[in-house]
Amino acid sequence: MLGFLQKLFGGTPVDYKELISKGAIIIDVRSQAEFKSGHINGSKNYPLDSLRGKINDLKKLNKPVITVCLSGGRSGMAKNILKASGIEVYNGGPWTRLRSKI
Repeated sequence: MLGFLQKLFGGTPVDYKELISKGAIIIDVRSQAEFKSGHINGSKNYPLDSLRGKINDLKKLNKPVITVCLSGGRSGMAKNILKASGIEVYNGGPWTRLRSKI
């Protein structure tokens, strides 16, 4: 069933551990207050409303980006913004779920 859904929605499972081992950076797009209340160690906090101002900095790093937030909605929007700018990006969804995968 899972394979069928992945084919239907065009997704393949992402190995986040491997991405991180290859230098991917985690961008948490929640507010500063949300980030301070808990986050993935080593992640950077670029709130969604300020993300466009960080695009050139992220491009210079030339590394894949994994976006996270509280539920996956904002990180999905962030993924679209970064992808449109030519950055290799993955939506990690909720930060707590991604933390348990890595």
